[in-house]
Amino acid sequence: MEIHLSRMDSPVTKDISYEDLKALLGKSQNLFLVDVRTKEEVDKGHIPGSIHIPLDTVEAAFAMVPEEFKAKYGVTKPPLDAPELVFHCHLGRRGAVATGKAYELGYVNARNYAGAYKEWSAKEGK
Repeated sequence: MEIHLSRMDSPVTKDISYEDLKALLGKSQNLFLVDVRTKEEVDKGHIPGSIHIPLDTVEAAFAMVPEEFKAKYGVTKPPLDAPELVFHCHLGRRGAVATGKAYELGYVNARNYAGAYKEWSAKEGK
């Protein structure tokens, strides 16, 4: 799997491609896909299996104790070394910001789906 590095505003973030994300969605039990868009954006469509955690709450969410995270989001909080933690937004920038916040909290494998929902919906014909 290729890992691409990109610079947005601050830290270097690892990007994941549409093809790699699609492969993970098909086979991985460990994929933790986080949609950081607004509720209004998510209501118009989302990537199957994604968990909605708006960008302005990402830092607080991933700083929660596991029990609190599960109670709020209905899923188990990923461990700091989660192998497949992927963030995405609509165009790529907010996903990169969220990925940077995850790195700051110690999520060493966090990645950004840079193509974002815009690319996903175009390729999936949604």
